[in-house]
Amino acid sequence: MKIASVDIGTNAVKSKIFKTTPTSIKYIDGIRSPIRLGSDVFKKGKISEKKLDELSKTLQKYQRKFKKDQIDQYEIVATSALRNSSNSEDVRRSIENKIEHPIRIISGLEEAKLISFHPEAQQGKNKMFIDVGGGSTEIYIYKSNKHFVQSFQLGGVRLMLKKDEISEWKRMEKWLKNYKDIKTIIGLGGNIRSFLNIHNSKKMKKDSFHENFKKLNELNIKEKIEKYGFASDRADVIGFAMQIYEKIIKQLDIKTIQSTKWGVSDSIAVKTFHEIYSDKISIYEDK
Repeated sequence: MKIASVDIGTNAVKSKIFKTTPTSIKYIDGIRSPIRLGSDVFKKGKISEKKLDELSKTLQKYQRKFKKDQIDQYEIVATSALRNSSNSEDVRRSIENKIEHPIRIISGLEEAKLISFHPEAQQGKNKMFIDVGGGSTEIYIYKSNKHFVQSFQLGGVRLMLKKDEISEWKRMEKWLKNYKDIKTIIGLGGNIRSFLNIHNSKKMKKDSFHENFKKLNELNIKEKIEKYGFASDRADVIGFAMQIYEKIIKQLDIKTIQSTKWGVSDSIAVKTFHEIYSDKISIYEDK
């Protein structure tokens, strides 16, 4: 059986398709659409009719692919942009009526807790999973058989549009003080993965991170596109996303920074898998 998941994010909409058996789940395909809902939400406080129409058509396009691939089981979730939009419920109802499928707007804490589905989330010690999105940053730690999660209103698009608040930076700093033993961070999402990829690395020491982050910030958007081949919606936001990582790395004196392809859509798919089959599964290898 094939299943799918859709993540309506702040910077883009993403879908992933998986092949499953009663004992395994394997990623086979993905789609990404650069619909930056955050540009509406953080500037105007709500999602415009234009973005609403664009989002509806994109989801209908995904549904046509699902139908072609004979996928009946899929979940659609929305994160920071929709939960921060003043017209989120109107947008949700409007789209649901058009696509005839429910959309679930999840809280920041639920988004952080979803990281627990990562195959290595509960293995090893002194590590922290961080998902820096367009509108928010979610953190997950597994320690002493307990889950520690938190969400902060700090994200790449939010910082780029200068909509971050000093109080939120202070709140994150205060929360992080409880986890001074963390030595490794695993970053989720396209920004940290792209940052490491342009340096041909899956992991980086803190000194190299600081040096490479400084060099990245010396380039303008056009130079980032020309030098690294970034898409425009990656080139303009990546430096702001790395600024959040930089803050965490410095405060906790992190030794190693890694990345993973895992994201919200992976976790949602595994969650759906659990609901369809059982908890005796073999998670596909994260590469």
